[in-house]
Amino acid sequence: MNRIGIVILNWNGKKLLETFLPSVISHSNREWADVIIADNASSDDSIAFLEKEYPDLQVIQLDKNYGFADGYNKALEQLSHSYFVLLNSDVEVTENWLDPIYNLLEKDSDIAAAQPKIKAYHNKSEFEYAGASGGFIDYLGYPFCRGRILDQIESDCNQYNSELDIFWASGASLFIRADVYKKSGGLDGDFFAHMEEIDLCWRIKNQGYRIISEPKSTVYHVGGATLPNHSSKKLYLNFRNNLFMLHKNLPENKFCSILLKRMILDGIAAMKFLLSGEFSNFGAVFKAHLSYYSMFSKMREKRKKMIPFVTKTDHKEMYKDSIIFDFYLRKKKHFSDITF
Repeated sequence: MNRIGIVILNWNGKKLLETFLPSVISHSNREWADVIIADNASSDDSIAFLEKEYPDLQVIQLDKNYGFADGYNKALEQLSHSYFVLLNSDVEVTENWLDPIYNLLEKDSDIAAAQPKIKAYHNKSEFEYAGASGGFIDYLGYPFCRGRILDQIESDCNQYNSELDIFWASGASLFIRADVYKKSGGLDGDFFAHMEEIDLCWRIKNQGYRIISEPKSTVYHVGGATLPNHSSKKLYLNFRNNLFMLHKNLPENKFCSILLKRMILDGIAAMKFLLSGEFSNFGAVFKAHLSYYSMFSKMREKRKKMIPFVTKTDHKEMYKDSIIFDFYLRKKKHFSDITF
């Protein structure tokens, strides 16, 4: 058993495997890293392709499509590596991409998770939306990145090349200690997909661990390969899962006030969609809130389970102002404009 398990979750993604698996195989040191495919009961010929082209790879075949979160949970519980890399199937890796982050994890046990610099596969001069050069959130729970605020994506001019403590690491290429992953409960299967890595990272931060962006490692991510960026389903998951995440992780003294503010802001967003004639998006926000209310008791129980592990709730990587107000009213469009 090697030290690192690189786990690629696949669902009907034969074409993605054909395109991106070769880079993972060629640029991952197989003497200390295993490449593993976890298949979410694909109905295409992904498995036949893997058996023919990569007969030596370990393939974990799940009995149904568990989504991103529980798909990984079901696969990782079968593995005994020291470190996991959760790698999207639409990611091209580069030479020596593992080494800088592996070295970080090996030398500092306080670092529980990390990510490489994530750039856009179709425009390699730009950062990629889902992670860029490290993830953050504001006090209301809105995520943004070093290199991407809301929908404003920056070009990579080496301005964010420093190693940095971050709030969350992208699930597109998430390095994490296996024992911390399991102790923290893994990804939350009720999220299905979207923001589950931010929730996990928040739980890890609350336990006093550090999360790092290490731009000495670079990968290229397509993004939106399984669910289009402007999909109303994706909007529904983002609104709902953000409420799940806040409910589970907010400190007690901020819980009610921040959730109330988010309800108001979500209502404003829903009305904006309605007045703009974007009825499917309005419905997505409305449905997200109904789902959250129906899961209220379950999220409360999950919150209670993590309370004994919480050692820290004030995080310097959480932006104390509103990224929404900064972006729209103060015209702060770049991460370098933000002062923590």
